[in-house]
Amino acid sequence: MEFSSKLIEKAVNEMAQLPGIGKRTALRLVLHILKQPKEQATFLAQALVTMREEIKYCNSCHNISDSEVCEICANSSRNHQIICIVEDIRDVMAIENTGQFRGIYHVLGGKISPIDGVGPSQLTISKLVEKVKLGQVKEIIFALSSTMEGDTTNFYIYKQIADLPIVVSTIARGIAVGDELEYADEVTLGRSILQRVPFEKSLKTN
Repeated sequence: MEFSSKLIEKAVNEMAQLPGIGKRTALRLVLHILKQPKEQATFLAQALVTMREEIKYCNSCHNISDSEVCEICANSSRNHQIICIVEDIRDVMAIENTGQFRGIYHVLGGKISPIDGVGPSQLTISKLVEKVKLGQVKEIIFALSSTMEGDTTNFYIYKQIADLPIVVSTIARGIAVGDELEYADEVTLGRSILQRVPFEKSLKTN
């Protein structure tokens, strides 16, 4: 792709580093920004810089937050005895959009994937286990994607807490095997949360 401007070329190359954005899409976005008033570009750039510099991770659940404790964990009306385990913030958003879950979350920051060099120590699993061992949690719900990596992560965590007096469940398989949670429709995902099954039962049926 030939550019008549080095400034445009640099902007396109940076934009094209975003996931799912190719050079042609990046060029279309850059040209769109170029047509907007200068203030719009300034607002966009400032929003990105401010986000990157000031974003925090919740001390309790590790969700992305504007403060040390996220709004969900700080909400006294939520059931803090039920923890839904998810991969990242996109899954929190997907489940929250269903309006069916009133517990709190624990964001792992990924899934165990040896092929990608991701082991338990790269995730927040140890902090989850510590939280459960305090004895204030009655149930944890596995809500990871129905993939090999998701099932491996579920089983690893289950083995860490199997001897503790806690209910361990998993979302019902209304989500197709291999599907990512964030792409599930809200009705299906909501039903999967409400119709969750004991994790031991899911092991027997797999």
